Amino acid sequence: MHGRRGPLPAVSKGTHVIVPLVEELEDGRWEAAVVKQEDRRIKLSVNSPPTAVIGRYQLTVGTTCANGQDTFTHDPANDIYMLFNPWCEDDSVFMDSEAERQEYVLNDVGRIYYGTEYQIGARTWNYGQFNDGILAACLFMLERNRTPNSGWGDPVNVARILSAMVNSPDELGVIEGNWSGDYSLGTSPTVWSGSVEILNEYYKNKGTPVKYGQCWVFGGVFTTVLRCLGIPARTVTNFSSAHDTDVSLTTDVYLDEEMEPITYLNTDSIWNFHVWTDCWMARPDLPPGNGGWQAVDGTPQETSQGTFCCGPASLAAVRNGQVYLKHDSAFVFAEVNSDKIYWQKSKDGTFSQVYSEKNAVGHSISTKAVGSDERNDITHLYKHPEGSEEERIAVEIACRYGSKAAAYSSPTAEDVTVEVILEGDGPKIGADAELTIRLKNMSSEKRTVTLHSQLAIMYYTGVFKDTVKKDKADVELLPNEENDLAWELEYKVYKDQLIDQAALMLTLSGRVKETQQVLATQFSFRLRTPDLVIKPFGKAVVGEKMVVEISFTNPLPQVLKAVIFHMEGTGLLPARKIEFGDIGRHASVSLEQHFVPSLPGPRKLLVSLDCKQLTQVHGASDINVEDKSSVAS
Repeated sequence: MHGRRGPLPAVSKGTHVIVPLVEELEDGRWEAAVVKQEDRRIKLSVNSPPTAVIGRYQLTVGTTCANGQDTFTHDPANDIYMLFNPWCEDDSVFMDSEAERQEYVLNDVGRIYYGTEYQIGARTWNYGQFNDGILAACLFMLERNRTPNSGWGDPVNVARILSAMVNSPDELGVIEGNWSGDYSLGTSPTVWSGSVEILNEYYKNKGTPVKYGQCWVFGGVFTTVLRCLGIPARTVTNFSSAHDTDVSLTTDVYLDEEMEPITYLNTDSIWNFHVWTDCWMARPDLPPGNGGWQAVDGTPQETSQGTFCCGPASLAAVRNGQVYLKHDSAFVFAEVNSDKIYWQKSKDGTFSQVYSEKNAVGHSISTKAVGSDERNDITHLYKHPEGSEEERIAVEIACRYGSKAAAYSSPTAEDVTVEVILEGDGPKIGADAELTIRLKNMSSEKRTVTLHSQLAIMYYTGVFKDTVKKDKADVELLPNEENDLAWELEYKVYKDQLIDQAALMLTLSGRVKETQQVLATQFSFRLRTPDLVIKPFGKAVVGEKMVVEISFTNPLPQVLKAVIFHMEGTGLLPARKIEFGDIGRHASVSLEQHFVPSLPGPRKLLVSLDCKQLTQVHGASDINVEDKSSVAS
């Protein structure tokens, strides 16, 4: 028997396999043994080693007998697909918990988190890794990359290749990113509720990138592809996620003499949230203790070795500041644990460090819990507790390898603090937003503070769009006094400015007159959107028509124009787009949809709403579909 993989199969590279017939099967090698023989039919059991190259093998069988030799011609229907196997103890993706394997390999529906750390939103995502055509699309991605398939037995290598192939720069990968707010040439990133449509479209169009994605779309599709190929994976969201552009391992904010941000220099940014993927594997290429969860990222942010890819970076290496361990640990470290350093320009044009915030980055790192829809906080896997001795040591170890190692000087005495407080779940879209600014004087003397506030509309990536409100206040603080200032943003001020995620950032900067102490903080928040309500009627039975009612109330005092609803659910219905039309200001609407479930068991129906004025509106409903036979009996 022969198995061949790829354009130039070679025995030496493991891409041309000769499977000998043996009496007794042994582990760790290619071999076959006869288990049944009837007349001219033979049944063989074939063994493969855990290090085998994954992918599609062409199978041919050769026989030798008294009449001579014969080789069966290759039939594509007999091709064999080899995957990684997390159930096999000798496979480098082995995971010993059955509950975790059920979640991270077999579960085809999940949750992806977004928003800000104080207002965490969740959306259900249809991974659909077992749907028709998905395996073919995943292998097509690998083949498109043109790396030698002899390296496809190593999950570290495969995860890195796929990280480059999820996005469109370089190799024309699966998804084209778009953060502009104009999605007229494709599908708005917030409309997708699963990976299946995207991967099928990419494969059907022979590798034309699908328009458009943002980080949660890249993350959701990446998780699908890894699970499909047998690598345990989970989609992860980091809140206040830094994007370090100058390899300083610090997030740098530049201010002019008047303490105003210098826009063209502020290339480092902090995204309200950023989504990537963790995958599970051994790391024999790293020192012991670095196996297990690895961060990989399909969103094209920065190049790594000349290509837009990121990872796999060991979470253990990131936690301990070992940013010199491959791949891209420094970039991931900066995302979750860089210090935010404020630099002020002086009259001679040089910059000096005026303030550092040590707890501004990497909060509430979240993934779906094993076996439930709860949110699991995994921040402790990425960093030691904030402010602990271990965490400070990790930051200092990491920053020794950065381009601004000198930024770590001894702090000055500081006795005034400023923080921003958000009440309850925070402001809703369409209403006025209120925050509290709390100043504290911890000294036994009077303090006078000049405080500047500037509100910006942000893309959720932390990229600045526009300033919508600026204020300045002088505040006197008595000894040991705490003073709360009310801060309000009216709907009419922001209504024409909002984009995509309704993300806003308040920058506060100030100086204490008596001590020259600098105060600086930035606070991101979002305006919450309402959920869709989904109500199924009657029983759900395979092959029988059922009805659901979708209802929604427009939270805005303006008309929503050209509203689109998007529905999908594995085993319930293929993706469906409903062009609904306009919805009046503050109006409530409902629509009925009919479909015929095709698979029994617990299913999820996902619905999202999209229009120019309002995005990130979605809902999910659990539907338990009964088998026809059980209903009949």
